[in-house]
Amino acid sequence: MRYLTLDDETTRLAAVEDPSGMIRVQDRAVIDEIQRAPQLLLAIKKSIDEDRRPGRFLLTGSANLMTLPTVADSLAGRMETLSLFPLSQSEMRGGTANWLDSVFSGRIPRLQTVLTDNNLVEAVLAGGYPEAVMRATARRRTAWARQYIDALIQRDVRDIAGVDRLDTLPRFLGALAQVSGQLCNYSQLGGQLGLDHKTAARYVGLFEQMFLLRRIEVYAANRLNRVVKTPKLQFIDSGLLATLLDFSPDKAVRDRSRFGNLLETFVYGELRKHAASADGDYRLLYYRDHDKYEVDLVIEDTAGRLIGVEVKAAATIKASDLKGLKRLAATGDRFKMGVVLYDGTETMPMGERLCAVPVSTLWGIEEAA
Repeated sequence: MRYLTLDDETTRLAAVEDPSGMIRVQDRAVIDEIQRAPQLLLAIKKSIDEDRRPGRFLLTGSANLMTLPTVADSLAGRMETLSLFPLSQSEMRGGTANWLDSVFSGRIPRLQTVLTDNNLVEAVLAGGYPEAVMRATARRRTAWARQYIDALIQRDVRDIAGVDRLDTLPRFLGALAQVSGQLCNYSQLGGQLGLDHKTAARYVGLFEQMFLLRRIEVYAANRLNRVVKTPKLQFIDSGLLATLLDFSPDKAVRDRSRFGNLLETFVYGELRKHAASADGDYRLLYYRDHDKYEVDLVIEDTAGRLIGVEVKAAATIKASDLKGLKRLAATGDRFKMGVVLYDGTETMPMGERLCAVPVSTLWGIEEAA
């Protein structure tokens, strides 16, 4: 297929000035950074309607095209949208099991490549972006991540939104990094940088469009309550988050609590990738009740069954680590299993429908039924 990138100024100008002319001469093409010229979509729609062969156009970009206000047509019925996440640990380490499918089937994947202590820290801080993990040192990975974040803010934000105070975005993103994994209070965050509630919420939406973070709904039996209650913010990639926090392996030793937050981001990212490729259909939520009992992640399948996941950056499990899971288990028969993912090597029962499971099972091998 012919490859066109709208990062090339001449190609982008042609797309903007004469989108129909550009598409008319393409039999099959890959068009990269499509968000830089959304005018092409109407021309692509016309071309597809005239020639219905599937797979003629592969459109890629670093922002969610369908959320742009300048998009004139969604290509509904003519296009399939796939979210391409950073590499999973399974892809990098040869894991074959889908963790979510396995656990909902009552099986914990078998360990293959075990990461604990410093090796786990290195994996969390590296993240999953191919250009980052290919670099040999932490310093070079951090340099790439910083340049990537700068490029997103300086270039892609201009393409997808009109932002008056562009200089505020890096500081706001840094503030969001400090509260990753916590409840999102737009007024408080925005107020620290002189932004009102609506502007802060809009900026969070922009970062979601650029696949930097996600808002996670709270689990509630009443689905309306999921929408109206405060979401949690979670970054997609732990490596980018570590860069924003200026977090090094040495800091992981000194500040285990902060590393625990990064590990939660790492686990969330891995489970998000598993959900994207699973046979089942799963939603990633969190749990917090009026008594402030919490569970880091709650996975729900289409039948309403629940798996609770607590993430601990420790090699031992304490009774207090199970409190949130036990409260979630008390919500009813929908609760299938509570899992504490920890920095260890053994899967151990922790009570009825509760167990401690190594983080390394996230890139494990399918266990026999």
